[in-house]
Amino acid sequence: MGFWEYVATRHQQLLTDALQHVSAVFQCMVMATVLGVALALATYRTGWAGNLAITSTATVLTIPSLALIGLLIPVVGLGVPPTVIALVLYGLLPIVRNAIVGLRGVDPALVDAAKGIGMSPAARLARVELPLAWPPILAGIRVSTQMLMGIAAIAAYASGPGLGNEIFRGIASLGSANAINQVLAGTLGIVVLALLFDAAYVLLGRLTIPRGIRG
Repeated sequence: MGFWEYVATRHQQLLTDALQHVSAVFQCMVMATVLGVALALATYRTGWAGNLAITSTATVLTIPSLALIGLLIPVVGLGVPPTVIALVLYGLLPIVRNAIVGLRGVDPALVDAAKGIGMSPAARLARVELPLAWPPILAGIRVSTQMLMGIAAIAAYASGPGLGNEIFRGIASLGSANAINQVLAGTLGIVVLALLFDAAYVLLGRLTIPRGIRG
């Protein structure tokens, strides 16, 4: 059976796996973004605290994804829980690092001017600092998403959702008629989804970043 014939006969399952993959990555990215920006806000004003936040989240990336998911299985079981925890942890570093860099890069004169016209600390953060730091934050989100699209495939090891199931089924049946088709279908599906996500982020950047800041 040829590759496209295989896709045609399995399109319903592939579509289901693709939607589950998108859902898992999107939800984990939302959680990673909220946690990452909150961590950056709590630490960026202090040099050692910001560096510690970056180093701590960077340490997670030194743990092989298969090993981390394997360690989580005895604690939280199979399926969605280890997938979510692993993806959120892996997604933090680019967001935390870029948010800290972006917030530290805001011109102090602009912050002082906002203070001078009577803005509260919360208002300065929401209306001055975060908008100016948004471009690097968005860049960090884009990097995290591309990472998680691939790492999410490993979640199939813990019976997690997504296109990784197609890849693992193919690997487990290497030598059979459709093994290569399964691996190729899962891999190409992830690549296509990653490109679609990135295109969406480009559009989001054009809609949310003023032309002057975008350069």
